[in-house]
Amino acid sequence: MNPINFALRRPKTVMVLLLAIVMAGISVIRPTAVDHWLRERGVELPLKRMAVDIFPALNLPVIYVCQPYGGMDPAQMEGLLTNYYEYHFLYINGIHHVESRNVQGAALMKLQFHPGTNMAQAMAETINYVNRSRAMMPPGTVPPFVMRFDTGSVPVGYLVLSSGTKTIAEIQDQALFKVRPMFSSLPGVSAPPPFGGSARSIVIRANPDRLRAYGISPDEVISALTTGNTISPSGNIHLGEFFPAVPSNGMVRDIRELGQIPLKTGEQTVYLRDIGTIEDATDVTTGYALVNGRRAVYILATKRADAS
Repeated sequence: MNPINFALRRPKTVMVLLLAIVMAGISVIRPTAVDHWLRERGVELPLKRMAVDIFPALNLPVIYVCQPYGGMDPAQMEGLLTNYYEYHFLYINGIHHVESRNVQGAALMKLQFHPGTNMAQAMAETINYVNRSRAMMPPGTVPPFVMRFDTGSVPVGYLVLSSGTKTIAEIQDQALFKVRPMFSSLPGVSAPPPFGGSARSIVIRANPDRLRAYGISPDEVISALTTGNTISPSGNIHLGEFFPAVPSNGMVRDIRELGQIPLKTGEQTVYLRDIGTIEDATDVTTGYALVNGRRAVYILATKRADAS
């Protein structure tokens, strides 16, 4: 049937069909205020509103695992960390393949799943096998970052922080502990850790000549720092009618107290201050941000996948 002839013979029918299509489209993309107005009058439209989003959630079956380990080269990362992860990830239900990339100080693994996989269950199994793999890894391995890949989570803006009076380490601390938590109260917005700054670190610069002179190894220095700056649960003590808790607090409040930690006892006690210096400094700079030629720290404001 020729549609033009049909429209000419039955113009009223065609107009009714066009109006029905227009009304259906308006009801689908209607504002939320229209729903509230109709609900107050006891009217419920059967058609749901269509989500308006520039970057809709695609629910791609991908999970990323990022394992940091400072100071380890790519070959060591692959042999001591990545291989254990890849071996265990093959037992996750619905896994298709695993891709990995190793750089200095970090290993990034991409877990690709078959379409239709229950990603909530896959995430739980991934975390389970991550914990199982860590039992075979070298001492000092920190927990990795496990995250879902979602194209809907995209940066929508950034906040730049700079100062002419504060150091870049102080700005980094302010951005991480004061500014970033403010984003958590905003609906549909999340913020990753700030970029461009240098993490504050207590740096101990040991003199190799003094270490050799006192017969102390770097591992002994690390062990002394671990045992000399800690809190131990000491339980309770019976004092008459009372039974108070007595914590053993060995944490230092000033970095100068670290210099009083003994490294070797005997005829002559060797303290930490005898083999090097202690500084309230920053970690090794691996990246930085420049805004108008000045060092700065910036925070990305990221849209969550379920927000618009």
